[in-house]
Amino acid sequence: MKIIIFGATEIGYLIASELYQNHDITMIDTKEELPEEFNKLDISFVSGNASSINILDAAGIKNANVFIACTGLDEANIVSSWTVKKISGIETVSFVTRQEYLENLSPTKDGLYQSEFGIDHIIWPEELLTEEIFRIITVPEAIDVEIFAGGKARLFEYRIKEDSSIVNKQIKDCYFPEDSLIVGITRNNKLFIPDGSTQLHLGDKVIFMGTEQALNILARNFFQKKKNVETASIIGGGNVGYMLATHMEKIGIKTKIIEIDPVRCEYLSENLKKTLVLCGDATNLELLESEDIGDSDVLVSVTNNDEKNLLCSLLAKQLGVKKVITRVSKLPNVNLFEKVGIDVAVSPKEAAMNELRNRLIETDINILAIVERGQGEVLDMPAPSKFRDIAVKDLAMPAHAIIGAVQRGHKILIPKGNTYIRENDNMLIFTTAEYAQKVKEFFKK
Repeated sequence: MKIIIFGATEIGYLIASELYQNHDITMIDTKEELPEEFNKLDISFVSGNASSINILDAAGIKNANVFIACTGLDEANIVSSWTVKKISGIETVSFVTRQEYLENLSPTKDGLYQSEFGIDHIIWPEELLTEEIFRIITVPEAIDVEIFAGGKARLFEYRIKEDSSIVNKQIKDCYFPEDSLIVGITRNNKLFIPDGSTQLHLGDKVIFMGTEQALNILARNFFQKKKNVETASIIGGGNVGYMLATHMEKIGIKTKIIEIDPVRCEYLSENLKKTLVLCGDATNLELLESEDIGDSDVLVSVTNNDEKNLLCSLLAKQLGVKKVITRVSKLPNVNLFEKVGIDVAVSPKEAAMNELRNRLIETDINILAIVERGQGEVLDMPAPSKFRDIAVKDLAMPAHAIIGAVQRGHKILIPKGNTYIRENDNMLIFTTAEYAQKVKEFFKK
């Protein structure tokens, strides 16, 4: 595909660096030269504003397949996407930072207010981040949660801790619940597909797939020390903090939110009906102690400042919070945060990249989830006719891939070796990113 990207921003670099090896990438930016980090990428560059038809023509818009606008200005992204739609019928993606743009510009389900110049995909990274954090909060001890097939199939990721009953055991000796299986393990920041003889080590991050019921039993029997999250603290009352609080109010989690800006606190107090709003500096240990923040089941730090998020999170761990989830703006900080003791580090840019992959990378194969910083993928693939009524053990699948679930009509099956794949089945396949293309080619032959 030929892809035009408007905006030499951090997210623009992430998109270009991931796609340039398999696609023809042209970058447009108002700067005269691209930032230094772009120089190692084999991409074309046009200096100018993508709202200009002349600049779009210079970038080769007539031969392009996708236009992605990701500058730091919402209006520039929107206007340039509209301009592209006006002169070309290609797919458009616009990044925004405000909820009203997401609500007003996204295609409506009923088809009302549609326009031939409408933008195909509106991505608001903070909304995606909020949904990711909320999924993780609702499963105690989990560090990642993905939901498939309307909730009938799920993916849970857990870290193996010192007091775990399965540390140093082989997988075949763990007796996990029926209809659940381990599909991946991350050890020393490297994801791999295990087998029954693989031993589980302290610090491993283990990825399970299974039915909702089976994974709930798994959580209760092997990982969950407390039945449900009952109390939560949020540091930062911006968009993400506010949206998280509204989600938690709906499911009855008792929530406190700490925000330093008095004007924002007034807004939060007026719009959050059940959340306790505290106006103050969350790096103040005395404030945290006086408000019993250490008694929270989970703490989420989601300010826009990485350093503040890290400090607040470490203070929370010191006070006894069992699960801490921390927002990270700079992607290189993600692994650093987890190394110093943060349970889950999440990034709005990474959430946006996952969404972009899901929507654009494949047209005939749906990428349901991206895990472990892009190292693993869950693919939704229809069973080819040649595999009709064939046992999983006889598929001769490529290495580094495993069928995590099979959707047959309204049913979800967690396959074993003697499970048969049938016509019209949909397979949820877990694979490492480096072998994903081989898996896709195998099933598309």
